[in-house]
Amino acid sequence: MYMFDSLRQNVIVARRVGLGFKLHFGELGGQSAFGSQDTKRPDKPPPILTIPPLSERGRSGKIPSPRSEDEILSSPHLKALLFSELKNATRNFRPDSLLGEGGFGCVYKGWLDEQALTAAKPGCGIAVAVKKLKPQGYQGHKEWLSEVDHLGQLHHPNLVKLIGYCLEDDNRLLVYEFMARGSLENHLFKRSAQPLPWETRVKVAIDAARGLSFLHNSESQVIYRDLKASNILLDSEFNAKLSDFGLAKAGPTGDQTHVSTQVMGTHGYAAPEYVATGRLTAKCDVYSFGVVLLELLSGRRAVDKEKVGVEQKLVDWAKSHLDDKRKIFRLMDTKLGGQYPRKGALILATLGMSCVNLDSRSRPPMNEVLRILEKIPSLKCVSVGSPWDRQTLPSPVSKSPRQLDLPSLITPNPPESLLPSPMIPTGTMIIGR
Repeated sequence: MYMFDSLRQNVIVARRVGLGFKLHFGELGGQSAFGSQDTKRPDKPPPILTIPPLSERGRSGKIPSPRSEDEILSSPHLKALLFSELKNATRNFRPDSLLGEGGFGCVYKGWLDEQALTAAKPGCGIAVAVKKLKPQGYQGHKEWLSEVDHLGQLHHPNLVKLIGYCLEDDNRLLVYEFMARGSLENHLFKRSAQPLPWETRVKVAIDAARGLSFLHNSESQVIYRDLKASNILLDSEFNAKLSDFGLAKAGPTGDQTHVSTQVMGTHGYAAPEYVATGRLTAKCDVYSFGVVLLELLSGRRAVDKEKVGVEQKLVDWAKSHLDDKRKIFRLMDTKLGGQYPRKGALILATLGMSCVNLDSRSRPPMNEVLRILEKIPSLKCVSVGSPWDRQTLPSPVSKSPRQLDLPSLITPNPPESLLPSPMIPTGTMIIGR
């Protein structure tokens, strides 16, 4: 039984070459809620994909030998905390301290003394988010340890900070910095949320791209594997940080081209070639980032079961709007009220579709994505109804997969004449076939 229509052809191909596997759903895993109590998930999230790994030969890119559990837990950057302290810090995990929950368990707001990291009274010390793993949860000890491992070693302004952990008997907890604005998901999709202005959306995209670029270009590459709107958290100043590293994997090394692993991710965000083959590369993260860019542009979810046909899957819907020069700005979130630079929107749409190219080799690396995004804040907004706003856009044209520079699109001000054609790499326009 095929549960993902858009991946039907890939699944058929996999079956034809003897790669037996099945699709099944687990509980929601990796949902972050390290923000305010208003950040509980507004709707039922997309299902989690889980596919057993494929047996491969040749350059499959095996993950380097992992560190031992003792080595991971002895990180000088993390503090081992007592369960009793965290129980007191969250007022015995009271319901009114609950920030959110998912397959891993629940996240609570707590207070710790800034120096001693012992329990403090509410309003005193520093606010923290305490993630308490369910004993029988979807994410088990392996994912818990993976998060401790990665966030115990990786430090960047756009990665959420892990303060400490607790491992006592069957209790497994993680303590993070508190992100006051909660998840990007809630700001985009929660009906009661204040609409995010254009400038904030671009800032969030740049911050997330910086975090991913850091992971991909670290001395030992890390593939995030679970980028989605709910895992992008915002602090009080709307600085965005990546959270939840339970599914993160070490990237291929040497002449290895990929890592073969059990496929896990979220429907709508997972790269189709990864779902079909189990081959994980940094370009899988690029695909997920492209989906998030389209969510920021449109205000639509990656998958919306309440819609029908092509509108149900964001990538398919967005692609249909790039087929016609008159439809391209119908991509834009109506909650923006038309307050955005048309040229910036065109760049973001073009970049997003390049990131979700079916051919993973044609997707840009994250450092190139970041370079392009950092040009957008210099573009000025154009008032709705201006002469430039009423101009007709030329049709998208195909370019070489490697040509993603967009030099003619990135200029300080909107053009006086027609916009140049967006450079959609070859293959982009057949997404969702």
